[in-house]
Amino acid sequence: MKRTLVGLAAILLLAPVFATAGAPKPTVKIENPGQCIAPVAEMRVNHMEMLKHTRDRTMRQGIRGEKASLNECINCHASKATGSVLGKDGFCQECHAYAAVNLDCWGCHQPKAGKLPAGHAEAAGAKP
Repeated sequence: MKRTLVGLAAILLLAPVFATAGAPKPTVKIENPGQCIAPVAEMRVNHMEMLKHTRDRTMRQGIRGEKASLNECINCHASKATGSVLGKDGFCQECHAYAAVNLDCWGCHQPKAGKLPAGHAEAAGAKP
């Protein structure tokens, strides 16, 4: 009984320490700092909605050149060391791994700056 009370007391005393510790937050390095298309807080919450809207307009209506273009995001946020938003400390991968969100963009899109995915019309020399 004494051990149980000591254990319970220890848990109660240490609970605030563990509650504030939590999982370490991702460290995101901005490779090309400057003006993003929206404030950081908005981008953290809404970036996928912006990209989905652009995707729908591009795929269904053929409209390109939106400000929330995945290629433009990659060009600004790709690592200068690797040229990619993926991999160790990659801009996209760092937060998505932290949030346990699957990145399925790269099945069709190139994760490197200045590159187009294989089979993309512009990569084959066709005009958009």
